[in-house]
Amino acid sequence: MRIVYFGTPEFAVAPLQKLCNAGVDVLSVVTAPDKPAGRGKKLKTSAVKDFALKTEIPVLQPNNLKDESFIFRLKNLNADLFIVVAFRMLPAEVWKIPNLGTFNLHASLLPNYRGAAPINWAIINGETKTGLTTFFIEQSIDTGEIILQKETNIYSNENAGSLHDRLMNIGADLVLETVKLISKNKVVGKPQELYIDEKSKLKLAPKIYKEDTKINWNSPVKEIYNKIRGLSPYPCAFTNFYPDNNTAINIKIFDADYLFDHNVHKHGIVDTDGKKYFKIACTDGWILVKEIQQQGKKRLPIKAFLSGFNFDSGFCK
Repeated sequence: MRIVYFGTPEFAVAPLQKLCNAGVDVLSVVTAPDKPAGRGKKLKTSAVKDFALKTEIPVLQPNNLKDESFIFRLKNLNADLFIVVAFRMLPAEVWKIPNLGTFNLHASLLPNYRGAAPINWAIINGETKTGLTTFFIEQSIDTGEIILQKETNIYSNENAGSLHDRLMNIGADLVLETVKLISKNKVVGKPQELYIDEKSKLKLAPKIYKEDTKINWNSPVKEIYNKIRGLSPYPCAFTNFYPDNNTAINIKIFDADYLFDHNVHKHGIVDTDGKKYFKIACTDGWILVKEIQQQGKKRLPIKAFLSGFNFDSGFCK
């Protein structure tokens, strides 16, 4: 089986490594162009490119996926199969090239959570289960025939970062299993429509923007808790904190717990002893902040934050 592998971030490295360890012939890797990063604006390579260079896999980094010279090079590789993991949408000119097709690994149980941020939205929405899907790419994004799926639990205290890492490793096994099925011509693709109940409304996973990460304290405590988990460690939920009714300070909340309390009425009010605890009122309880970051400063456990920041009262909004 001769393949070309499309991927960019760390999530795409584990499946690629699994394929290489299994002896799959990876003809080339296609990844994002190097980008300036950091204060010095030095060019930063993708995680997939770093792995490919270490394992001496040829790398392609097109700016335009429809570029004729890029497509010519892909065709000349004579690959049997293309695999896509955490990469941008491919044009038909690309995914139609290999004779065995092109499949994608998606971090949800399709057809639910189609979109750019399935891991984040599954936790934000309070799901207790999620999973991964391999499917053949078709014209519309995340809609092709399903090849394999693997379900896993979402733990009650798990955040997007830890779930990402677990799914990355589960996904590596699923990609290899999918390649083996395709190589043996044993795939029975299942249209995603078969998974949709006529009365059900699909849950989507659109790209997350800055305005999506702001906490609304006039919300149920469990909803806010899930939002904090679903956005941690990146892009991270934030709020504006007004200590002693002074100028607002932007704070990110990386980790928290929650406490139900139906006697809470003034949402956003901060209660703290200035030493060990910092809790914020919601409509039906308290968010107990455990890890926090003030804008322009380091991420800190709440005790360390309180020891270096004196105030008597405050509120968040």
